[in-house]
Amino acid sequence: MPDGVLIQPKDGRSFFMLPQAPEEANYYVYGTPGEGAHQYAHPSMLTLIFWVEKEWAATEKRKFGVGNISMADKVSTGEHRSHINGLQVDVRPMRKDGLHLPVTWQQAVYDGEATAKLIAIFFSHPLVKQVLFNDTRIPGVRRWAKHDDHFHVGLKLGTK
Repeated sequence: MPDGVLIQPKDGRSFFMLPQAPEEANYYVYGTPGEGAHQYAHPSMLTLIFWVEKEWAATEKRKFGVGNISMADKVSTGEHRSHINGLQVDVRPMRKDGLHLPVTWQQAVYDGEATAKLIAIFFSHPLVKQVLFNDTRIPGVRRWAKHDDHFHVGLKLGTK
């Protein structure tokens, strides 16, 4: 392998870990556990994230936060038990100050307009099935318990 070339970790399902936000990326990563342990994605999810990243960057300089996707090899983590097939991703709402920190939709620093724009980009992709988020002023989202500080995007594909 040439010096400087990073091969992304892959699990037994051949799901790759989301690249951990290289400097040129238009997203940043967060989640528990950290260091990409909960960011193994079905190829269609990786394609979606990279597609949204490029669409977002066409009009925005701020990065959006990508959180939990799936643990390697379908390991369940209790609270995120729906995140086992690599087809679910959590994304932070946008902040007016651009900081890479949590925010709820009820806080003054929450940027509802930018969050609505980001969610609209997700919805414009044909594989997006649902977005769960408690700011129901945003068209198309569904309320879901514990979704004040992130939105959950689910894809239409079946599990593999």
